[in-house]
Amino acid sequence: MTLLVSVIIPAYNEQATILQILGEVRKQSVEGVKFEVIVVDDGSKDNTIALLEANPGLYDRLVRQPKNGGKGAAVVAGLRAATGDYILFQDADLEYSPSHYGVLMFPVLNFGAQIVMGSRFLASQYTRVQFYWHRVGNKFITKVFNILFNTTFTDIFTCYLMFRRELLNPDELVTMGFEQQAEILCRIVPRAKVLYEVPISYQGRSYEEGKKIMVHHVIPVILAIFRYRIAR
Repeated sequence: MTLLVSVIIPAYNEQATILQILGEVRKQSVEGVKFEVIVVDDGSKDNTIALLEANPGLYDRLVRQPKNGGKGAAVVAGLRAATGDYILFQDADLEYSPSHYGVLMFPVLNFGAQIVMGSRFLASQYTRVQFYWHRVGNKFITKVFNILFNTTFTDIFTCYLMFRRELLNPDELVTMGFEQQAEILCRIVPRAKVLYEVPISYQGRSYEEGKKIMVHHVIPVILAIFRYRIAR
């Protein structure tokens, strides 16, 4: 039986990379897997929409947000549009390469994984040297999550999170900021029995190149983890 994986790609003002990343996604071929590509334009002000409309063969569905609501709102819109057995998040920039899809699918196809995380810290082939305090913040967030949920993840704020769609109802989601991924994990991890991590490589952007997450975002993430752990 062929598995359908819904690849959700939130995009906001990504005219410089949107066609390239979609081209890379379309190149991916994994035996026994079909990819449903869903692009969510979050009210882009540049030529992102024009490029998407001129290249409909690069995706299966285009969801247009009436106004910019942030990545969290785009994620929810993408989840509502998804029909796949699994959800896989893909950023519209070039920090994460779709060439890892085969690696991400391996634990699903061979071990029945319900959640697969792509870790930048598990012997990846390459990782761009970035900011020390980002690494410290990531490790701290991951450690707190592991303690509270009795897991052994190494990188919970990676883009590559894949999970069975049935584990999450998008209408459950409350947060729309950077802490949304923490909320998603807090909801799906207790519902899953088979969880895996796989190594991925990472070509991170600098702030000049468009990176948005900063050290102060750690605080709402930690608060979200505690809040949704207590709410279980």
